[in-house]
Amino acid sequence: MRWWKMLGLAGIAGVAATGVVIARAERRRRAYTPEEIRTRLRERVEASAADPDQPEGRRS
Repeated sequence: MRWWKMLGLAGIAGVAATGVVIARAERRRRAYTPEEIRTRLRERVEASAADPDQPEGRRS
């Protein structure tokens, strides 16, 4: 029965670690001002327009 406990604890630790990663990414995403977001999007559009060899569906 002891290995079931270890498996359960490992599962709980994995869920907690995933939650931490998601929360950290969300905080980083929300830290941008609207102007910073616009600037980044414009840069991405310019970069994808400058690379015509990139397939249409794969542009970032």
